[in-house]
Amino acid sequence: MSELLIKLFIKNPQNVKEQAVRTAYGNLGSFVGIVCNLLLCILKITIGSITGSISITADGFNNLSDMGSSVVTMVGFKLSSKPADSDHPFGHGRIEYMSAFIVSVLILLVGFELFKSSISALIENTAPPTYSLTAIIILAVSVLVKLWMFIFNRKIGKKIDSESLIATAQDSLNDTIATTVILLSAGISYYLPLPFNLDAVMGIAVAVFILISGINTARETINSILGTPPDKQLIEDIKNTIMSFSEFEGIHDLIVHNYGPGRQFASVHVEVPQDINIVKCHEQIDICEKLVNEKLGIELVIHMDPIDVNNEAVAFAKVELSNALKSIDENLTLHDFRMTPECETRTNLIFDVVVPSSCKIAEYDLNLKVAEMAKQINPTYCCVITFDRDFTGE
Repeated sequence: MSELLIKLFIKNPQNVKEQAVRTAYGNLGSFVGIVCNLLLCILKITIGSITGSISITADGFNNLSDMGSSVVTMVGFKLSSKPADSDHPFGHGRIEYMSAFIVSVLILLVGFELFKSSISALIENTAPPTYSLTAIIILAVSVLVKLWMFIFNRKIGKKIDSESLIATAQDSLNDTIATTVILLSAGISYYLPLPFNLDAVMGIAVAVFILISGINTARETINSILGTPPDKQLIEDIKNTIMSFSEFEGIHDLIVHNYGPGRQFASVHVEVPQDINIVKCHEQIDICEKLVNEKLGIELVIHMDPIDVNNEAVAFAKVELSNALKSIDENLTLHDFRMTPECETRTNLIFDVVVPSSCKIAEYDLNLKVAEMAKQINPTYCCVITFDRDFTGE
């Protein structure tokens, strides 16, 4: 069914990097959500009103909110596909994160309302509802529909890397579990008359699950809006692509900026031999930037850092300082290592140290420790250190 819908409504479905294709996927997922949730909402509210079931009625209104979520998602895809303009030079892609956050807020509202009505029914000892065979059949069909919607939205959400569709998929899974719990409650109540309202108890359990799910979804979308480290595989792909050029000795200061799915920019410092032909090096940098864009869809800017790769004294000092840093914290690294000509009284070692977030040593104390270790390697060594932070999450 999913493949049939994609084949019917999406042109060039494999070309997910194109904004028009992503928008078509988003519109398809949203339209399916609107139609299915509207039908389920009408059926459940009707059954809930006839049977007097709090949980079924609440589940029906949950489907109504899901339909609203699908509308929000559709609007989000429409707005996020707008091209860049003077006010938003990096495009409007982050609107998709905002729509995912709105969906999570709607999930939380539904969970809160269900929790409140279930607690009220339990305290007031409201009589449990009586379910007809028709109601049970419709609920079972609802479970199957919502399970398919979960699979469908998750599939296309992962395919186009859409947080809003993945949030919608999670909401569909919540509904699947909620309706399954209602069915379980109906079966137990039918065969085992209980002294309390099991429907209300099940409603509380479902509400708690929905609230937890809503909080987790909101946290993920907020993190995306605030900015999270790039995917580790993406970092490896960037590094491997750059280091496939024989002229490049190493890289550091990699920063990836995310302005929404398919809108990523990056900058990196690449170390090259200081005696390299500058024109050839510039040519290789241009080729590398283009290659990264073609392979990974990232606009990359490379800064060239010349280093001395043929001086044994420089190589020795760099290795010894690297080992010294590892003895302090195994995650400490250095780059841009330079050394003034060796003298009898003072030899300057100029380099940057990358301090990971896990390292709790103050920069002042770390500077003193490294300087002391350098003196132990060679009494003439004097360190000039610039401290950097890692923006890749490593």
